[in-house]
Amino acid sequence: MTAQTEHTEAKTAQAENTGNRPTHIVRKKIGTGKKADFETLGVAWDRGDGSCYVKLYGTQIVEGGFYVFRVKEDTQSGE
Repeated sequence: MTAQTEHTEAKTAQAENTGNRPTHIVRKKIGTGKKADFETLGVAWDRGDGSCYVKLYGTQIVEGGFYVFRVKEDTQSGE
């Protein structure tokens, strides 16, 4: 493991332990057209260097791709 990898993993673990809210939601599109829906697969955090740390819920097999949507800020609660 390189020093950069160790630093990145420590930074990510620290972000999760301090209660930082995810900046993105990970979803997969199910179906097509007007009947299409999205299934939430997990969450992601912006790392500030142009990359994201993705945490999927449970153990999943994801066939094809998935989308990463930025979490919309709630303007009423001041977040």
